Amino acid sequence: MIKVCLIGIGKTGKEVARMIMEQENMELVAAICSLGSLKKHKDLGQLTGNEKIGVKVESADDLENVILKTKPDVVIDFSTPKATLENLDIVSKMKVNMVIGTTGFSELEIKKIEKVASINNTGIVYAPNITRGVNVLMILTKLATILLNNYDFQISEIHYKNKKDIPSGTAIKIAKEIENGLNYTGKNISDKNIPINSVRAGGIVGKHEVLIAGEYDKLVISHESFSRKVFASGALYAADFIKDKLGFYEMNDVLNLSKVIKDLYMGNDEAALEM
Repeated sequence: MIKVCLIGIGKTGKEVARMIMEQENMELVAAICSLGSLKKHKDLGQLTGNEKIGVKVESADDLENVILKTKPDVVIDFSTPKATLENLDIVSKMKVNMVIGTTGFSELEIKKIEKVASINNTGIVYAPNITRGVNVLMILTKLATILLNNYDFQISEIHYKNKKDIPSGTAIKIAKEIENGLNYTGKNISDKNIPINSVRAGGIVGKHEVLIAGEYDKLVISHESFSRKVFASGALYAADFIKDKLGFYEMNDVLNLSKVIKDLYMGNDEAALEM
């Protein structure tokens, strides 16, 4: 049984909570809300529209005591960049592994997350691109970039109106994959030079699209999330992966996509389909 502490009880956090409650191999032992939140001391089950489950939501300033009391195996964090970095220091020093689904970090902050995993000898999955589908989009984009390296590339991303980070962490990661693909072919182009168009409107869960345009044709690779359940599913997959590991990982490591592509390339179809 994997004992989970959930940090962040927003729309995505609630979906994560609901999905954990449905699992036979996972147990929600703690939940943390932001400082000053009205969710403090409320039952997590009731907050997610279910019956009481006996897990009272506690404030982030009591995180250390909550971890000491409940002893989770994994912490799943969907809060804010500032809060996540503060939580990270506490969680990692207490030797608890962590899945970070929060987005909006700078490159320097991401390097800090990676460094914390090494210093404290704990396991961390950093996954702003936590859905399996969007990780496949990245693989396809990199492959297309290598094969169509003389084409033009542009990324579009659309999210709900209150999403704060612009562009999205996933869009930035896609740009990095395009840069990697072009560099592989000998073209030294920075990801900063890949245009990203961002839209924040309504309740759109999330859509990423890569336009690859040549003189006479174009290719469009697109991924759209219909429900936040897809983020919850990815978070649980990552939690199961990191529960007994050490080091810093991203979602492509969790999904073992490099091996999948290698197996397909080598003709080992059965191994690839075990993903």
